[in-house]
Amino acid sequence: MRKILLLGAIMTAATNLLFVLLAQYPPDIVTLAVVVSADNLSGGIANVALIAWLSSMTSASFTATQYALFSSLMTLPGKFLGGFSGIVVADFGYAQFFLVAGVMGVPAILLAIFMMRQGKRLDALAPRKKEEIEPGSEPALRES
Repeated sequence: MRKILLLGAIMTAATNLLFVLLAQYPPDIVTLAVVVSADNLSGGIANVALIAWLSSMTSASFTATQYALFSSLMTLPGKFLGGFSGIVVADFGYAQFFLVAGVMGVPAILLAIFMMRQGKRLDALAPRKKEEIEPGSEPALRES
């Protein structure tokens, strides 16, 4: 799953760089369709991989709450920074905006590489699933 996270991060950053190229040339509907399609594909891969990973990190006892919090936190930085995008475009232009957006993907790529290298340590932090718990190893409930 972590390889797909890395692929999604790379593809998302790369498609932002495709928008840089698009801003440099005269308008062409076919090129626009290809770039937007690539952007949608990369965003879809990245989002599905991240949601699958977040789901694997939730505890069965608190799945709905943890998933709601994780998925909300996942979109918060983009929503916050997206509010300033118009200012950046007005001051610097579309090409520079998408160049900065592509460069902002580098931390996500580095994080995915870190996750791949530290996989066993991260897996140890994930909650154990019920089928992984051995019978009789669950703590006994105390009677009051």
